[in-house]
Amino acid sequence: MKRAKKAYKDPAFLNSPSARTVRILAEYLHPESKLKEVGIRHTVVFYGSSRISENDPDPENRKYYLQAEELAYRIGMWVKENHRNHGFGICTGGGPGIMEAANRGARRAGVPSIGFNISLPHEQIPNDFIDRELNFEFHYFFMRKFWFMYLAKAEIFFPGGFGTMDELFETLTLIQTGKKKPLPVILFGRSHWEETVNFPRLVKKGYISPEDVSLFQYADSVEEALGKLKPWLEKHLPEKH
Repeated sequence: MKRAKKAYKDPAFLNSPSARTVRILAEYLHPESKLKEVGIRHTVVFYGSSRISENDPDPENRKYYLQAEELAYRIGMWVKENHRNHGFGICTGGGPGIMEAANRGARRAGVPSIGFNISLPHEQIPNDFIDRELNFEFHYFFMRKFWFMYLAKAEIFFPGGFGTMDELFETLTLIQTGKKKPLPVILFGRSHWEETVNFPRLVKKGYISPEDVSLFQYADSVEEALGKLKPWLEKHLPEKH
């Protein structure tokens, strides 16, 4: 009689409903292991549309792409110059658009470039600017969300669609309810965000508290965003060496 397959070598079992808990645990343990191996302890996370490019026909979208790349580059260079033993990386959802731009900026700065991709029916291909050892693909959105938030020292939201909005409101909810310690949440492109989300109306109707609008800040330029991020990162990254 042939030997039976070991459970952890049986693809049929591992991909079955019975092994869902194993798969969820793997999506916690595998990134944890790889990030520790590389020494990543802190991240700045970039969110935004996957549908724009540096050659976008819309000039505003082209501008956002270039600003995301430059902001990631400037953050990376500042951390390198001021916090040598930083354990720091730029993190994105790993796809095209704003995600590609931020990973590209990280690569240009020479800091770790992390991509937390997600398997989708219409496959999202990892962009070319993610470090090979920091290229992850998740099945479960909630495990991907966990890793976005767990090491984040700041989160930057460029204009985007449902996915960007989902991550923004999850972040704000976690901070509002005390499940996540406060951190800078930068909404890049004030006019876009003010036109897209009517936060004053939410306050007026009593759906959120007046102080809840202090959970985020707007920025319209790379310099303005850096001015809001640097003091926080100075306090929350390792001391200078």
